[in-house]
Order: sequence, then structure tokens, then C-alpha cells
Amino acid sequence: MAKKQKISSSTQKYLPFKSIKEGVIVMKDGGLRAVLMVNSINFNLKSQDEQTALLNSYQSFLNSLGFPIQITIQSRILDLDDYLTHLENITKAQNNELLQLQSQEYIAFVREMIGVANIMSKTFYVTIPYSPTLAATGNFLTRLFSKKPITATGRFKEDKEELLRRAGLVANGLAPMGLSSALLNTEELIDLLYSSYNPDSARRQKLFNVSAVDADVITKLAEDKK
Repeated sequence: MAKKQKISSSTQKYLPFKSIKEGVIVMKDGGLRAVLMVNSINFNLKSQDEQTALLNSYQSFLNSLGFPIQITIQSRILDLDDYLTHLENITKAQNNELLQLQSQEYIAFVREMIGVANIMSKTFYVTIPYSPTLAATGNFLTRLFSKKPITATGRFKEDKEELLRRAGLVANGLAPMGLSSALLNTEELIDLLYSSYNPDSARRQKLFNVSAVDADVITKLAEDKK
């Protein structure tokens, strides 16, 4: 029992965040993080001139930022359970026998396809940091995920406003390239971190009643399975 408690404490010790509230990740060093989910474009389908314009726009976007960002690509097995359940409900209510039969065959086809191949979906995220009392020194990783102890300002509302201002700058900078973005809320952040730290569990077990949990569930669910 004592050994299990020791493992749990050691695991949580190395996680960089301590809580998630109001759509913001609060880091252990007092810094804040916001996450934008960004759509993608097919670069290879663009003409040579369009590709050059995109590269120039991206270069200008990066040069315009006065703070670091982190770009992450997350691959997940596509979850079609809700979609198939919705189709099954429609099929049951269908009065036309031919349409009902075709719907059943389509559902069976999709289920069989999922069974023989892992259909992956890719999601793109941009993490925006704000550390109120951390000097902007050091290299990229140091500034983004610094573990240096800093004094919390105790002004969450003001610090959040500055973080969201940065997120707005990033969103506006991506827009000219045809990249739309959306700021993740608290539930979406929990789901993102849960799936990132527990990829196997996330595929088998979805978070239920996400609004009732906080960042601790991300590690607790993993520890309970040990």
C-alpha cells in the first residue's frame, strides 16, 4: 500500500500542471496556458504561387510573435460510436423496409471497416503560454515549460485576460493562411490532457461527466489501473 502511494506521488510530481479552470491550464510554476484547436489545409494541393504565399505568411506570423508557442499534432483512432448509435436509432424509426435494410448494411459495413483498420484522425493544437512573473529569458523550451519556481501574482482574472489577448493574436495571425481556430474550454482541455497522458485508457474508457472532474482525474485514473 505504501509502495503504491509512493508511485502515485512520484508520477504527479513530474506533471507540469496543477489545475484547469475557466478554460485555462494553471501550471505548477504559476504560469498559464491556453490551447487553440486549429483546422488544417492541404498544402500539396496548392499551386506553386499559393504555397510560396503560405510559407511567407507563416514566416511573417512567427516573426510577429513576441512570445513562444508550441504546435502539437495529436493522432486518435476515430470514434464513430455516437454516429453509429444515431444511425441505428434513425434506422429503427424508418418505415421504408428498403431504406431500413440499406441503413443496416451501411452500419454493418462501417463497423466491419473499423474492426479491420484503425481509422485515425489528426487534430492540430497551438499552446499559448503566459508566465506573469517569469522573465522572458532562456531558450524556447525553458520559456514554454520552465519549472523554475515563481511567485504567483494572485491576479488570475488580469493574467487570464493577457493570456487570451495572446491567444487572439495567434488566431488573427493564422486566419490569413486560411486556418480557423477555436479556444478549448475546460472540458475540452481535460479531455485533451486525459487522452495525451492515457492514450490506451482513453480509447477504451471515455470520461463521463467531465464537468465534475478536474486535472487530478488525469493521473488518478491511470494510477487506479496499476
